[in-house]
Amino acid sequence: MLYHWFEFNRAMLHPARMAAKTGRYVFHHPLNPVSQTPVGRSMSAMFEVFERATRQYGKPEFELDKTVVDGKTVAVKLRKVWRGPFCRVLHFERSVSIETRKNSPRVLLIAPMSGHYATLLRGTVERFLPHAEVYITDWIDARMVPTYMGSFHLDDYISYLIDIFSLFEGNVHPVAVCQPSVPLLAAVSHMEAEKSPHVPFSMTLMGGPIDTRVNPTAVNKLAEDKNLDWFESKVLATVPWTYPGAGRRVYPGFLQLSSFMSMNFDTHAESHHKHFIDLVRGDDESAEKHKSFYDEYLAVMDLTAEFYLETVERVFKDKLLPKGKMTYKGKLIDPGKITRVPLMTVEGELDDITGVGQCRAAHDLCDKLPASKKVHYEQAGVGHYGIFNGGRFRKSVFPEIFKFIENHEAYGKKTRSKRASLETLKTYKKK
Repeated sequence: MLYHWFEFNRAMLHPARMAAKTGRYVFHHPLNPVSQTPVGRSMSAMFEVFERATRQYGKPEFELDKTVVDGKTVAVKLRKVWRGPFCRVLHFERSVSIETRKNSPRVLLIAPMSGHYATLLRGTVERFLPHAEVYITDWIDARMVPTYMGSFHLDDYISYLIDIFSLFEGNVHPVAVCQPSVPLLAAVSHMEAEKSPHVPFSMTLMGGPIDTRVNPTAVNKLAEDKNLDWFESKVLATVPWTYPGAGRRVYPGFLQLSSFMSMNFDTHAESHHKHFIDLVRGDDESAEKHKSFYDEYLAVMDLTAEFYLETVERVFKDKLLPKGKMTYKGKLIDPGKITRVPLMTVEGELDDITGVGQCRAAHDLCDKLPASKKVHYEQAGVGHYGIFNGGRFRKSVFPEIFKFIENHEAYGKKTRSKRASLETLKTYKKK
């Protein structure tokens, strides 16, 4: 009933939100003389803040239609190259010569499946685009997937990654941001154990919860303090009949958002108060920055209940991967089997979601991987989001990651002759 109650309340607020939109239009319109007075600007700001606070934010667009390559502005077209029931892989196809594409490394950004859409990595994509052929996992909102399409477990996540690497025949550098670091490490471990010829050229784990026993955060402690029955009874809900996924059990996006907001409630409250003041003062630049950030931050998606519970249990509570007990389709996952795929880990000094050292723990697990194939980078002065977005990422973190990728791009092409042609990558639908 939780989801139905939420939808009912949202429907009840709809008339008030429409009235607020009208009020904002009236008090903001330049032909209304009151709009130029402090009272008019205050009323307009009040209506706008209310309307935005009660709005349901849909999936944002990437809005990356161009980039600069070798000093020239080129068009970028978004193209789907792979699809499963709960995910599709998008290619940011640049209008460059075949030779340029051939000489550019392929980077697969594995977006977190933890509430926000893949567009959360818009800034990450934008920074990579001038230098690489960029792909991204675009996860699909579970409430939009009909129940006849089946369930989605943590093992399915790993299977998706293995299928995607096979599509590229290994000619790709996956970069996992936060949560997908665990399934990425598991997928590569399994492929190495199976001696797959399609293991990726390298892998980069950014702020991933590989071993949450190290420097645990408030997020880790919550998972440990509550039993699985508590999570199942308190945070799961059934998708109502108004969506294609009606009847599916999910961890709703609105609950995830409330937990995100509660972690830094004072910061968000202050940000919205400042936004109100900026609107009253007419500081359009600051107001637009606020709206741009929250248009993305407040857009959330549902996760399947089985994936959420398994992640809580296997990654955060039981810590199976660092203990050597994690399995995939009944087979033990052993990162010690990794010998061909270079590893880079990235952490933020001030990360309060994935504690410093949790991601770096992957190096100890990959104990058969030569030291020459391991790189760790810690960025000073940034938190969790700062390692994949923002000024520090653009100026400091990205150059380190791309240097790592370039170093292993040439080696990968030299040692493995069989390549998937970029021109022949076609849309693939998972049966």
